[in-house]
Amino acid sequence: MVPSFTPWKLLFFSLISLSLNAQSFRQTQEDSYTRYELLDPASQSFRIIYDVSATAVGAPFYFNTLRKGSEHTVDAVYDRASGQTLEWKIVDGVTALKNGLQYANSEVEYLQVSLPRPVPQNGAIRIRIDKTYKDPASYYEENGTITFDRSLGIQRNSVVLPASYELLSCNYPSQVETLDDGRIKLSFMNRGAAPVPYKITGKYSQTMSKAPSKIVEAPWPDYDAKPSGRDKSHARLDFNFSERAFQNREIVYYLQQPETHDFRLYHDYTETRPGVDKYLNIVRAGSKASDPSAYILDTGEELKVETLKGSAITDAGISLSTPPSPETEVIAIWFDPVKPGTSTRLRIWETYTDPNRYLLHNNELIWDRSFGRNRNEVVMPSGWYLVQSSIPAIIKTTSEGLVHLTFWNDRPDNIDVHLVGRRH
Repeated sequence: MVPSFTPWKLLFFSLISLSLNAQSFRQTQEDSYTRYELLDPASQSFRIIYDVSATAVGAPFYFNTLRKGSEHTVDAVYDRASGQTLEWKIVDGVTALKNGLQYANSEVEYLQVSLPRPVPQNGAIRIRIDKTYKDPASYYEENGTITFDRSLGIQRNSVVLPASYELLSCNYPSQVETLDDGRIKLSFMNRGAAPVPYKITGKYSQTMSKAPSKIVEAPWPDYDAKPSGRDKSHARLDFNFSERAFQNREIVYYLQQPETHDFRLYHDYTETRPGVDKYLNIVRAGSKASDPSAYILDTGEELKVETLKGSAITDAGISLSTPPSPETEVIAIWFDPVKPGTSTRLRIWETYTDPNRYLLHNNELIWDRSFGRNRNEVVMPSGWYLVQSSIPAIIKTTSEGLVHLTFWNDRPDNIDVHLVGRRH
């Protein structure tokens, strides 16, 4: 007798089959950055370089959605830790679901990247996707003017105009700089939750220098902004700055009860310079650091950490820009020297005690600190609510009931954040 199957039974057995083929996972990611390089306007095409960190623990793949309405060509995918190319293939939504991606859309295609190793606990696998889109709706030329008009959902982005094109307009606050090859680049950080309807226009200029025919990728070094302390009565000549959106530096502060003057923090840092084998964190004057630890985000490997003070810094073979005083304190994190073409991303944990900048005053919590990174987060202690923030922030309440503030600093200098809280 042939068994009969109702539609719901067919669906049930299909789901069972899918679960046997692959371990389902919910994809998570962080540190996303996209660079769009506009090609010859006649091609209506643009190169996309997409940096992202896969964070779903144990996931074997990373899936990149290929936007509908565009003709896409994938050129390569790289493991940013080793610099090696990764295996990839384009799959439909049904295959993506079968291979483990929860909530895959059957109506779209995905770039399925085979990760070089499972994502470690509390770690990430950093990859770079290099692809080209042809999309006449987003990039076109009309009456001698080129237009790039596209909804950008990633929070850190840059767009590079074609060779010999000057900028006419841009509808969203952006940094503008000229690359070594003469092309103009715009970049921005999106502080909000909604995509940015980004639109720029440009036109051909015979007076602009032409870029080389072969696109050469710049090293794009990470950068930490420093106070300039300049004479503001004169213009800055030959002034250079680093693209703020590309800087991949993040710090998260967990404020303890203000009576302790303590805050726990972690910050992420990527080292790209060949031969470098340590990260030095110079403790700010007036602060005391304790309980440091560090590991490599790419692998989960724990690292050797030392707290050195005064002459012990020189004895360890560490050279600072200025000779250390007896009060100078340095936290040194040691790792294998970076090889050419590779990079190492660290997560560094510390506890700071700073009675001068974090304290209780008139029964109010006072936090007053300068931020040099482009991405900064502060989590207030249990039992406190926010009544003042001098710098605009994205504010939410965590599942534990804690006030969480995010500060996106798209300026090439520091911001002085002053917070006031009151006890419930």
